Parts: sequence; structure tokens; C-alpha cells
Amino acid sequence: MSNQLERMAKLPLRENLRGIEPYGAPQLDVAVLLNVNENTHPLPESVCRAIAEDVNAAALTLNRYPDREFTELRERLAEYLGHGLTAENMWAANGSNEVLQQILQAFGGPGRSVMSFPPTYSMYPLLASGTDTAYIAGERNAGFGLSAASAAEQVAAAAPNLVILCSPNNPTGTALGLDVVEAVYEAGRASNAVIIVDEAYAEFALEGTESALTLLPGRERLIVTRTMSKAFALAGARLGYLAAAPEISDALRLVRLPYHLSAVTQATANAALKQVEALLATVEDIKGQRDRIVSELTRLGLDPAVSDSNFVFFGGLENAGHTWQGLLDAGVLVRDVGIPGHLRVTAGTKTETTAFLDALEALLSPRSSAPSGHGS
Repeated sequence: MSNQLERMAKLPLRENLRGIEPYGAPQLDVAVLLNVNENTHPLPESVCRAIAEDVNAAALTLNRYPDREFTELRERLAEYLGHGLTAENMWAANGSNEVLQQILQAFGGPGRSVMSFPPTYSMYPLLASGTDTAYIAGERNAGFGLSAASAAEQVAAAAPNLVILCSPNNPTGTALGLDVVEAVYEAGRASNAVIIVDEAYAEFALEGTESALTLLPGRERLIVTRTMSKAFALAGARLGYLAAAPEISDALRLVRLPYHLSAVTQATANAALKQVEALLATVEDIKGQRDRIVSELTRLGLDPAVSDSNFVFFGGLENAGHTWQGLLDAGVLVRDVGIPGHLRVTAGTKTETTAFLDALEALLSPRSSAPSGHGS
């Protein structure tokens, strides 16, 4: 990477992009891939057939541009989310990253700023750089939590043009209380800040965790982003979306590329949304494996965070890099998020979860004495 950066430095690159490394998790050929929070369950055959049929139908008219307004898709997304939303409240793009990029293109840019609260999704500062938007890193408490009072105070002091709240947060997995969202929205009133709540993992939330979708009425500066990559097991389809006041979509039309959602992408997403029950059937199983991981890591003397997502962030490791490598040597790839003593693991299938737990316990065996109980 260093040689690549040196070669790139010879180009007339924008100054705010110099020295930045592109986003990318390791893509390695190992037996158990639990590092990028995918839904590791394969798509049901019935869903695959339904998608294939709709994509085949779309192929008959690929000589024509797709529906620029992706009308059917917006209608189906609104129906899926509920909360009284309509197609006018919806927007979609090629993954939630592109949704966020379009938001920054419309409301960020030179002379403007976006604030988020690390540790959080590592794409936020990269999206800021890509749109020439200044990035402001807020602070969390020692346990990586974020209170309403602290968040509001920091937003009021920094007066950013945009704020991104990740809930459930990546990499910690914890959801924010709606009081945090409400407090940040009010604190951003003075700077007319657009508040984005990134709910990529919302379908995996613990019982009682509320979505920021409930806060949308009357808040024209509030945006809730979602994705079909996680719970829907459609990471390869690249479909992200948002819910907000209709004028937000109008603003994004000013920056989106023409026909940015292909006919194939629209057909795939529409077919999937006709099969919601079948696609989301794995969510409860994933949540069960997530809770199993939390329980087992606690038994092993580690410190897992309470998770509202499909992954578990855990600390208590003497050497996270050594543990990461040991797991990789055992054929299990997890994520080193760069926080000392911590790693993050995706909750996979029962078999994948067992492979992770067995490999980890073997690495920590001097600290483990109780029977594993991995059959649960």
C-alpha cells in the first residue's frame, strides 16, 4: 500500500485525499468468514427463483433506460417500513454508502462539516473526504457509550452542517436511545444541521429497542438510512435506502447520477421485497447466535458489549492482533477494528459460530476451565 500511495502522490490529487487509504476489510479465502457483518445464511431457493424470474423479465428491456424514479421500489420500501411512510418519503441508491454520499454531496461540501462519534463506521470520514466536507470527530465515554446530554453539548459547540448517528453502532453493536437522537436534532437547530441516523442493522435489534423512524413526523432535517445488505442477505445486490421528509429526496435528485439504479438492481430489490417473510426468516436465528456469542465470551472471561446488531464487539484481550491471527490460522476470519484489546465478530450460522467459539477457546485455554457448552 505504501508504494501505491507514493505513486499516487505524484498525481494532481486533491489535497484532502492525500495520504488516505481506501476502505477495505481483508478478503481472504478461509473457511469461516465472520469479518464484514454479512448475513452468512444462503438465500432461500424460492427467493433465488423469484429474483431470477424478475431479473430475466428486466433483461428483455435492457436496451432502454430504467425507471429513473424507481417508483415501484420506493412504494415497496415504504410498505415494508410502515410508520405511515409513502413513496414520497423514500430514496434508494447502490448501497447505503451511496445514499450517505449523496446526502453529503447535497448538504456537505467545501466550507461545510459533518460530525460523528468514533469509534463508529469507518466510512464516515472517508465519505467526508470524498465530498470535501470537513470531518469532526465527537467523543464517547470510556465504555463507548453516548448520552443525550453529551451528544447535544458537542453538537451545539461544533455547529456542524450534518451529524451521523450510527444506531446500532458499528463496531460496538449498541443502539442509541431515541433521547439521543431527539437531543442532537434540537442541538442542531441553530446550525440547521441535517441529522442522519444510520440504522443498517435495525432488524437485529433487541426487543424494546425503538427505531428513529418513529421520530420522523415534523422533523424535516432528520434522515433514517437502512440497507438490504444485512438482514435481507443481499450484500451482493447493493441496495441501500432512506426515509425522510419528501424534500430530502428532492434535494438528492440534484446530485444523483442519471438512472443511478439499474433495471437489474431494481428488479432484484423488488423481487426481494415481495419475499420479505422468507428473506427475514434467518434473523431470529442470527440473533440467537449473537446472544450465544455474548454468553460464551462472558464465560471465557472476556468483555462483550450488549449487541443490537448481527455482530459482537468484545474486549478483554491481552493482544487483539495475536488473537486475530490465531483465529485466522484456525480458519476463522474476524475483524480487527483497531481498538486495543478488542475484536469484532459477525454472528454466523450455528456451525460458523461454533467454529469461532471453539477456536477462540483453544487460544484462551489457559484462562478457561468450565466445559464449553457449545451445543446450545
